Amino acid sequence: MDSDENIQAHLVSVWRESKKTFSIGGREGMLVLTDRHLMFIHKTDANPNWWKAITSRQVINLIKSKSTMIIHDGYTEKELMDDLDIEKNVEISFDDISKITHEEKSWGSILYLEYEKDGKKEKFQYSIAQDWVKYPAKEPTKYMKVDWAPFVQYIKDRQNFTE
Repeated sequence: MDSDENIQAHLVSVWRESKKTFSIGGREGMLVLTDRHLMFIHKTDANPNWWKAITSRQVINLIKSKSTMIIHDGYTEKELMDDLDIEKNVEISFDDISKITHEEKSWGSILYLEYEKDGKKEKFQYSIAQDWVKYPAKEPTKYMKVDWAPFVQYIKDRQNFTE
């Protein structure tokens, strides 16, 4: 992330699943869209109380308006830069994204993403969770129906190429 970049969208309680063959399970994290990058933040230094409050507020906001182009207070570019220092977090340049689409399912909305990072092709799907089960492993039990179109269009409009 460059120092002059700004957060354009910030989504929490995002469930990411790999679309590779024989891949099982997923990870919870934040999806952050800046001027030139898309980041999936799995590990964060954010306060757990902030996380709990923001996820509840996000559910209410997404029920009122399905737009994914939202920004949460209490998480700035500085916190994002600090989180990007954690190795497990992923930063993808828009031009590394080879395919980005979205789809409506009966149970929720999905963002599909294919990109190449460090010579490896990756395929993931992202959904926003509304409810979770915490035992035996944390997994979503209910997903949100949201509008991924402006999120996808923002990236496509800023790429040098798209599929």
